[in-house]
Amino acid sequence: MSAAASDGPGSWIDRVVVAVVALSVVALAGRVVGLGARPFHWDEARVGYWTLRSLDTGSLAYRPVAGGPLLYVVDRLVFGAVGATDATARAAVAVVGGLSPLLALLFRGVDSDSGYRLGDAETVALAALLAASPVLLYYARFLRGDVPLAVFGLVVVGCGVRLLDAPEDADPAGYRYLGAAALGLAVAASGFVVGYILCWLAAAGLTVDQRRLVGEQSSSGSRTESGNVGEGGVARERIGSVLVRLRGPPRAAMGALAVFLSVHLYFYAPRTDGGISPTLGAVEAAFVGAARTFYGVRVVGRRQGGEHELLPYLSAHAETLLAASAVVVALAAVGFAADRYSRGPTRPVVAFHAYWAGASLLVFPVITEESAAWLTVHTVAPALVPAAAGVGLLVRYAARALDRDDAVGVAVAGLLALALVGGLGVAVADTAYGPTTPENPLVHHAQPADDLDPVLADVAAASDGNEGVDVLFYGRTFVTEADADTGRPPVSDAWGNRLPLSWYVERAGTETAGVRDPGELSALDTVPPVVIAPSDRRATLAERLPGYESSTYRLSLWNREVVVFVRR
Repeated sequence: MSAAASDGPGSWIDRVVVAVVALSVVALAGRVVGLGARPFHWDEARVGYWTLRSLDTGSLAYRPVAGGPLLYVVDRLVFGAVGATDATARAAVAVVGGLSPLLALLFRGVDSDSGYRLGDAETVALAALLAASPVLLYYARFLRGDVPLAVFGLVVVGCGVRLLDAPEDADPAGYRYLGAAALGLAVAASGFVVGYILCWLAAAGLTVDQRRLVGEQSSSGSRTESGNVGEGGVARERIGSVLVRLRGPPRAAMGALAVFLSVHLYFYAPRTDGGISPTLGAVEAAFVGAARTFYGVRVVGRRQGGEHELLPYLSAHAETLLAASAVVVALAAVGFAADRYSRGPTRPVVAFHAYWAGASLLVFPVITEESAAWLTVHTVAPALVPAAAGVGLLVRYAARALDRDDAVGVAVAGLLALALVGGLGVAVADTAYGPTTPENPLVHHAQPADDLDPVLADVAAASDGNEGVDVLFYGRTFVTEADADTGRPPVSDAWGNRLPLSWYVERAGTETAGVRDPGELSALDTVPPVVIAPSDRRATLAERLPGYESSTYRLSLWNREVVVFVRR
């Protein structure tokens, strides 16, 4: 479909834009409905708890061990406006994920005239894959920075595509500013942005080499053979031209830099008394201090005992990717292979994202400290562009079959489309909306296996009108000899063992305390109305807590059960 057609970009009704917007509405609904149904994962509970504590104290400072500052800053605003619940805490991530299909329009162009963009059918396919990819759908309903980082990373590249593919006499500076803002948000979302930069550099180098190897597109649409003579100079000239187009005129470049620095300062500057202090110290902390602490924790700290074996992480990453996103992987492989090896024109945008996804398979298992399913977000997101190209192949095959009245070809295309849609739908049902069990490849072991709403209800009811401590944590698993301040990381392992209950208890506004053994419990003048202990202490406590009812809850998929005693 040409952009100049009656329903193209120049028309008052653009069917592609309408389709993308509709897909974004569906994506947003799929992420918001039932957003609070699943209990908080331990990582989510940390973010939620420390956000609540920062609201109480009025202070917030970047700490690499707690992740990027984006979600803390945004959730402070959300909690202050509408209150703290599981759903409202996840809302910002859900909105970013739900609106992600709109970014497909950044990659939209004309099949035959654009070297960098996607055709109309591929643009709609990209939007659909962003809406329905199981990995992106699951983790857009999860309080982590992975999906925001992936979405903002794609926006950065999409803005670069717009700048590179603009006419020679035009400089769409708006995309430069949007890309700078998206880069600032990506940096604030997660420390994994370092992995994105590494992947982008690798993908750019491989894309340039591919252009040298396969040659350029001729006027007839076929590829011209490329030899080795003078190719190094041509490549350097092309790279220089690309950098000039991305940088733009000095005024635009300085404006984009100012946008990035402003976004970075807003999220990384420490907050005291609820706001950012307009001081030189705050600026230094946002730029120099943040970089220094990140390097100290994520690089120096890793060298001092944070290493891990690479092969188990690589294999786990690949297994999760195939289990949850086999359709996307298959489409991406087909789309890349067709672009790379067919006789038709090659597009750098397809090659770049394919190489980006390929590099991520190695980069993220190396830089992560824990092998977890959320790493697949950073492989799936770039893979969606070559996957959309794979869908475009199927659409063009079906269109040609229709033009030839080829019933067999139409049937084959229909069956392939049905298989792809069916496979994607099954994956979504089994993973994104699937059960919280070890059989679900996207569920991390720190996800509670039981519904924790009854705990919250019991805590709220028991503490209503209570004077003093409302919730008592019992046992050396939960209480250390000197429990340090838990309002900001780092915290003790004993406090970590309470997760995600710390979030729920703090959310209820209750007062907590802890005792380590029966002697300390007996020394209390009054036992609080709620006592939480490891499940193996149930018999011991039942003898000492007459008039209390007990219930057992699984705080993870395995090896983390607690017993909750509630005074009736």
